[in-house]
Amino acid sequence: MLSAPTAHMNKTPSTVSVAGKNGIGGYTWEYATVPDNRSNWEKFKTTIWNPETHQFLGRTGKSWGGIFIFYVIFYGALAVFFAICMKFLMMTIDDHYPKWQLDSSIIGTNPGMGYRPMAVEIEKGSLIWYSASNSSNVDTWVHSLNNFLDPYNNSRILPGAGQNQQICDFDRPPAPGKVCAVEINSKAWGPCTFHTNYSFPQASPCIFLKLNRIYGWQPELYNDVKSLPSDMPEDLKKHINNTDKKHRNMVWVSCSGEAPNDRENIGEIEIYPRPGFPSYYYPYQNIKGYLSPIVAVHFKRPKLHILINVECRAWAKNIFYKRSLQNREGSVHFELLVD
Repeated sequence: MLSAPTAHMNKTPSTVSVAGKNGIGGYTWEYATVPDNRSNWEKFKTTIWNPETHQFLGRTGKSWGGIFIFYVIFYGALAVFFAICMKFLMMTIDDHYPKWQLDSSIIGTNPGMGYRPMAVEIEKGSLIWYSASNSSNVDTWVHSLNNFLDPYNNSRILPGAGQNQQICDFDRPPAPGKVCAVEINSKAWGPCTFHTNYSFPQASPCIFLKLNRIYGWQPELYNDVKSLPSDMPEDLKKHINNTDKKHRNMVWVSCSGEAPNDRENIGEIEIYPRPGFPSYYYPYQNIKGYLSPIVAVHFKRPKLHILINVECRAWAKNIFYKRSLQNREGSVHFELLVD
């Protein structure tokens, strides 16, 4: 014989079963939840640690231990798998030369140009703006150039401490395993040395240019005066015509204002030590101590307080020129503003 419905209650919320008679003489069980009368603080404490079930954050020590062991094994196996993959990947990479070169590489065979000094503030972009009468302003740009030229001035900071360097010439290319030194403090650099602070205080700054490195790239030179391109500046053509044949083996460089008003405001330009990069610095083969050849563009009398758009271009038969704000090739653009 069944007794009256009863409910058994615990300290924590639970459900109770209630027996009742159904309409056909049998019995069914219905379930009801005991009201949870605990305070929010008591609920929170029980969530952190339940003394009845010995659960911490809803799990027993055994459960937490199982999870810990699982993730140790899982991430350990993942780390071993990643290390094996990296080992096989590194076996395909050589420390001295890239696997994909020239046309097979993403960089391709058309070197870009770079310039120094560059503005520290990103918002200034490619603008070189300073006041010649403001010594601290001048020092900022001079310091930037000094940092850039440190490897050229002090070969000891180069890999191999510059022991692979040698003095080269057009009839004296680098020996196997050697690279050509770049001397930047000789008289050939005119006013573009640290002794004159690169002429920044005289409101006639020197801006340094270089070609970006491409492993194995060999320039095809304009060394025949009869095959110079029609769009090459006339003053550069004249310089090449007046240069003896041996010294024509250069990647030539020219600079000018981009628009007609820029060409009026830019004033006279001279490039030191010569308007180009000697061919004996190429190809670049990632030999210790290698320094990219550089030139210094001296803006002798740029018009003050006026923004001047400058474009410098490299000339070789296999340097293809493309003038585009989004994808400029074979040249470099910057703005010059001297106050």
